[in-house]
Amino acid sequence: MEHTLKSWAQVAPRLVAVAAGRDAADLVIRGGKVVNVQSREVLDGWQVAIADGRFAYVGPNADHCVGANTEVIEADGQYLIPGLCDGHMHIESGMLTPAEFAAAVIPHGTTTMFTDPHEIANVLGLDGVRMMHDEALMQPVNIYTQMPSCAPSAPGLETTGFEISADDVAQAMAWPGIIGLGEMMNFPGVINGDPQMLAEMAATMNAGKTVGGHYASPDRGPAFHAYAAGGAADDHEGTRESDAIDRVRQGMRSMLRLGSAWYDVESQITAVTEKGLDPRNFILCTDDCHSATLVNDGHMNRVVRHAIECGLDPIVALQMATVNTATHFGLERELGSIAPGRRADVILTSDLKTLPINVVYGRGRKIAENGQITVTCPHYDWPDMARQTVRLGKTLTDTDFEIKAPNGANAVTAKVIGVVENQAPTKALTAELPVENTIVEGQGDTCQIALVERHRATGGVTNGFVSGFGYQGRMAMASTVAHDSHHMIVVGTDREMMALASNRLGEVGGGITIWKDGVEIALVELPIAGLMSDSPAQQVAAKADQMVAAMAQCGCTLNNAYMQHSLLALVVIPELRISDLGLVDVTKFELTDLFEGEE
Repeated sequence: MEHTLKSWAQVAPRLVAVAAGRDAADLVIRGGKVVNVQSREVLDGWQVAIADGRFAYVGPNADHCVGANTEVIEADGQYLIPGLCDGHMHIESGMLTPAEFAAAVIPHGTTTMFTDPHEIANVLGLDGVRMMHDEALMQPVNIYTQMPSCAPSAPGLETTGFEISADDVAQAMAWPGIIGLGEMMNFPGVINGDPQMLAEMAATMNAGKTVGGHYASPDRGPAFHAYAAGGAADDHEGTRESDAIDRVRQGMRSMLRLGSAWYDVESQITAVTEKGLDPRNFILCTDDCHSATLVNDGHMNRVVRHAIECGLDPIVALQMATVNTATHFGLERELGSIAPGRRADVILTSDLKTLPINVVYGRGRKIAENGQITVTCPHYDWPDMARQTVRLGKTLTDTDFEIKAPNGANAVTAKVIGVVENQAPTKALTAELPVENTIVEGQGDTCQIALVERHRATGGVTNGFVSGFGYQGRMAMASTVAHDSHHMIVVGTDREMMALASNRLGEVGGGITIWKDGVEIALVELPIAGLMSDSPAQQVAAKADQMVAAMAQCGCTLNNAYMQHSLLALVVIPELRISDLGLVDVTKFELTDLFEGEE
């Protein structure tokens, strides 16, 4: 456990003694090649000696550290690389609790995560953050928690289950696993000097911790500079080379993400590979990975491989997933490199480009080998209040999803949320839609979207239109994963199916369900906050795979369209979103009418 790992200061006498040869190491790894991310070298024949979960000696020959009880591992020519760090991610996006997320990513070589639990904060408030934080500290790897900054993400444009206050942030800064402030999504608030946003950042800075950034706007004028002046130390919202360059020039770390649906590394890495910017100011991260990606494709190892495929030097790519990340969060002396005093998080791999994860050590003990975890990831005892969070207030019917035409019109011009494949932003589109018996109907690729209030049992339903999914036939998909307010998002071509899907999630306590022709064809139960399952990742991934297949069965061929579905209520990313208060124009940060020409 985190609290059982002794600090460097506590074990320094032993580390010194082992390095000097006066005491024996617990573990020595020899016969390999140490990848030194501090100097950007591969040191053939160097050996490492580990004591009390930390590196004591890293050098040409560790024979003097070997005693009668020292375990000696032969690396057989493999490379020793630091355990991988994810600089920005949300555990809830994996649909797993921290314990099961850790169990899923440890075999992929991830030994450190910097996590922002703002999903659960929107549902359960500070109590939910504390539960995530506490389970994180129980794990055999390093899971640091960023205190969520924006719940709601855009005050006045959505209603959350709970709100996070500046006092909550100040209180959490004293918790042992809190590393900083989660992504500051309310960038208009920062730019306009909102007292709460500035107070949250001040509490973080006063605690000597890191403020996470989130500037989701193409504007590079005074607004961008005002946001940078507010103290955000990093940003992961870039999608273009110029985005990465502009952030680094303002003293931010540019975080390049490859998640399940975000492919923003290739378009930005040229800032390093072609423009020659200093790579130490770039960090690789995932942001959002669902369970199927973790089980089938990998985690940070997948991101590093991708960066290398995009032309990045393999050791530079490793720096962006290890020491750069540690340095950014003030932990360079604690982790992120194979160097004396650091936590002994190390991977044995036979190739630096394809990066097979053969053996993983965390804090000096073997935690995975050949894709299989070799340790236990303890579970928190999640209470009933965390498992009973879907409150609809009534049984929904097809009439709840009817959209009345304004002023008895026979046809309307509707504003439509346009989904963009593999990107978080949407497009603000319009469509000419028919009216039948005073009800506006979807047409072609334009189908209905609804946000169903699920925190306070109001029975409220906000209706609108969305395009880009390609759905056909009579279907509906509902999810209680609806960043960031996490009400319920329902997308469908048939109002009866939309009602059936919504009621089903009320019945099971949250998750994702897909209905076609009156039959449920996929269900992923997420009983904890309507966001996560405490079942093993493989089981959740199998259900998630079934969900993806069901979406395709309904006509959707987009890559990881579930992630697009889950962001349709994210009212801080342009251009058009939906909330419990109505349709939101995120280019103006204001509510807008569903139909053009409405007063």
